[in-house]
Amino acid sequence: MQFLAKLLPVSHMKMIIICLGGAGLLVFASFVTNQVRKVEVVVAANGKEETVQTHAHTVEELLDEIGIAVGKHDELSPDLDTPIEAGMNITYKTANKVIVNIDDAKKTYYTTKRTIGEFLQDENLALSKHDDVSHKADEKITDGLQLDIHKAFQITIKDDDDKTDVWTTGGSVEDVLNAHDIKLDKLDKTKPARDQEVTEDTDIDIVRVEKTIEQVEEAIPFETEKQYDETLAKGEEKVIEQGREGIVVLTYEITTENGEEVDRELVDEEVTEERQNRTIAIGTNEAEQKATNRADSESDKKEWTMTATAYTANCGGCSGQTATGINLQDNPNRKVVAVDPSVIPLGSKVWVEGYGEAVAGDTGGAISGNRIDVHVPSQSDANRYGWQQVKVKIID
Repeated sequence: MQFLAKLLPVSHMKMIIICLGGAGLLVFASFVTNQVRKVEVVVAANGKEETVQTHAHTVEELLDEIGIAVGKHDELSPDLDTPIEAGMNITYKTANKVIVNIDDAKKTYYTTKRTIGEFLQDENLALSKHDDVSHKADEKITDGLQLDIHKAFQITIKDDDDKTDVWTTGGSVEDVLNAHDIKLDKLDKTKPARDQEVTEDTDIDIVRVEKTIEQVEEAIPFETEKQYDETLAKGEEKVIEQGREGIVVLTYEITTENGEEVDRELVDEEVTEERQNRTIAIGTNEAEQKATNRADSESDKKEWTMTATAYTANCGGCSGQTATGINLQDNPNRKVVAVDPSVIPLGSKVWVEGYGEAVAGDTGGAISGNRIDVHVPSQSDANRYGWQQVKVKIID
């Protein structure tokens, strides 16, 4: 009662004693006791501090009083069942939901960490500097945040003879090359193709493609034109015009891949020098031929002036083997002459002006009368020889 007297004026005390019986006095005493044990604490909820006066017995009761419901993942210090003491500090943080998607594998986390970097460290989610993360490490976490992480992997890029190992988080072949500042020209190719997706098993092979123009001069072979002449003995030939090769300039488009030619396409041809055909006169006078043959017989002639052309073992329609069995394929430098056997017997040893000694070892469909065909090693040699009027002599 002395304690009550200190709290209440005497007049009030008397009035209370008069008005209340014993039971009323007990209720009043209980009220006074509650007022006396009311204490002051500091509550820091999600960074906001508030001073609270309470008569709660535990932290849980206090939080109920101020309307804070503690979730399973929330952070609280001290614990819910801690007794309330005057001047105590209570810290509470609400956990935020974070959805982490690592290479399409999704997982949900709850955290009270403030930033992305703190959260990753707390959850032991180790990242390399090559990984692709949708948020920066110093960004603040908000409830429901979705964090996308693409883990980097290594692949090999082969550019011609150069090989480079690079880190990537995927995308198309073209995306990866652009990310590493590797430029492609319009014609260049890649394996896989530029729009194909890159995975951990992908290696990129770059094929550098170039197109260039090349011009080549080639000879245009002349043709032989025949004119029949009644003034010449039948079968006799006379060169009227020697003939001259023409020149054509061929333009090719050449495609190379990594320096190696893979295609050559003729895109233009221009004749810069016209050819001049060879013209020969062929005798048709049978009387003249008989007179010539008679004269030859009378003098037992073994020397003639003949029209000579040249051929090779690889000419069109040639077998490479002569009428007498000489293999010109195996003996490209062998001196052999194709003759008309009625004029020069096969097997004869002959001398041809400008050609030298040779064997009359072959025949030909166009070789008739005073005409021979000399064997040379190559077509270019045959082209150079052309048509000639030469002396031919049987020496054996």
